[in-house]
Amino acid sequence: FLLNEVRPYAPDAYLDPAKTQVGYEISFTKYFYKPAELRTLNDILADLRALDAQAASLMHAITEEA
Repeated sequence: FLLNEVRPYAPDAYLDPAKTQVGYEISFTKYFYKPAELRTLNDILADLRALDAQAASLMHAITEEA
């Protein structure tokens, strides 16, 4: 890995076998993941009310034409 992926970009890179740990895991998700902020309940309810009003007006328009 070092020869193929690192050395082309950093020719002075080296691997110290005394500091190599086998089985060590770095969880990037644990340290760098930032969850998306969710919308507030009031915003969601406002959107639902607007959709309900739109559906009611469309239903009213359909029933008036018939």
